[in-house]
Amino acid sequence: MEFQLPIQIPSLPEPIRYQDKIMLTGSCFTEHIGNNLRDLKFDVLQNPNGILFDPASVASSLVSYIQNRQYGEEDLVFFNELWQSWQHHSLFSHTDKTACLRAINESQSRAHAFLKEARWLIITLGTSFSYRLAPDAPASLQNAAARTAAAAGKPAVAGSLYPVANCHRAPGQAFHKHLMTIEEINTALDSCLYQLFYFNPGLRVIFTVSPVRHIRDGVIENNRSKARLIESVHHLVNKFDRLFYFPAYELVIDVLRDYRFYDIDMVHPNYQATSFVLEKFTRHFIDEPSQQLMEEVKKILIARRHKPFQPTTRAHKKFLLDHFEKTRELSRKYPFLDLAEELGYFSAGQTLE
Repeated sequence: MEFQLPIQIPSLPEPIRYQDKIMLTGSCFTEHIGNNLRDLKFDVLQNPNGILFDPASVASSLVSYIQNRQYGEEDLVFFNELWQSWQHHSLFSHTDKTACLRAINESQSRAHAFLKEARWLIITLGTSFSYRLAPDAPASLQNAAARTAAAAGKPAVAGSLYPVANCHRAPGQAFHKHLMTIEEINTALDSCLYQLFYFNPGLRVIFTVSPVRHIRDGVIENNRSKARLIESVHHLVNKFDRLFYFPAYELVIDVLRDYRFYDIDMVHPNYQATSFVLEKFTRHFIDEPSQQLMEEVKKILIARRHKPFQPTTRAHKKFLLDHFEKTRELSRKYPFLDLAEELGYFSAGQTLE
């Protein structure tokens, strides 16, 4: 008897390897995948702008990495006692303007260099809704680009307004909420992809749609939004032979399809759900040698997290020494693994008294 809908997930023709550089960008579900890969010592860079939700913001950020765009004072606004960028998550906001710009531009340069050498780009789209700063928004919320857009555009035309990737808890009336059409999504991503493949001819792209439901938009509106993302992504996957789709959305919504797999807010997948999705990702999108190495790395990480009750005993020092040798041997065998932190921790047991 089947208690789950079966789902066929095509494996990648050339799966991800430990030696591959992987950039991840997009919604908060991106970080479930990215954090898991990072913890297992894959070479990853995730969300250089912070979390992004809509296709326009994702495409714009990727193009800025290609160009290694450097932000200036004219790109910032000051409100709520913080310098902020409309194109970046609030984690970049700062009380000091220079510090804010330094963090943004260092992230831009790091993303430019990493993307040039990346083998994989994983894009997780969260919603088709995008936000545009209204022409009549308070002056304190308008940077130079927003003022230019307001002067040139018409309020009734969403495309002429200044797009924002994060509203930074500014008053809702300062923005126009826009449900992107399939054509708008296709255009934004298609243009971005052509530039990506010119910049890095060896790049492969994996699209996912976040299973996190944006219930604040409304249940019906969320479904319309997700449907547009899915249609656009499959259009692009069918167009480019270097694009692939991982069904994170379908695994949660259609395979698990039970509220016991959601957090208390009934919106975010819980630990069991995300673990299930990550298991499927590993099985179908990561090559067999890397999967085997992942198990070895997990053993080292579990030992690293061990909290001894009596850290001064010979038994614990022997535990550290044994795992120092295992970690050093793994590091010698696989020099692309960064196990410096683990080696530093286990080195405390090198001298047995």
